[in-house]
Amino acid sequence: QVQLVESGGGLVQAGGSLRLSCAASGRTFSSYAMGWFRQAPGKEREFVAGISWSGDGTYYADSVKGRFTISRDNAKNTVYLQMNSMEPEDTAVYYCNAGSAYRGSYYPHDYWGQGTQVTVSS
Repeated sequence: QVQLVESGGGLVQAGGSLRLSCAASGRTFSSYAMGWFRQAPGKEREFVAGISWSGDGTYYADSVKGRFTISRDNAKNTVYLQMNSMEPEDTAVYYCNAGSAYRGSYYPHDYWGQGTQVTVSS
């Protein structure tokens, strides 16, 4: 079992940056791959980025590749999402997830945080 709490959301202008954090409780954090998803109003939740349990493998949606960076610190039970060159289309509620990774793909398990709102103004 793992509990997830996101933080770091807010309002930013287009072209700006934000860093999201996801703190996990439970001693099994380092055994999970971790991911970030987002859901914009009226749209389905979509994958943004994932990282393997060791941090050696990272995976990104095409829409954020080159702008967002996912990282993790297993000593702190925390995963991060650095978002640069942000666009109004990045506006959404961002969710942290614990899952698994296999052959270059991320597979979410049913462990979700409560979400944090990110709004990008034009």
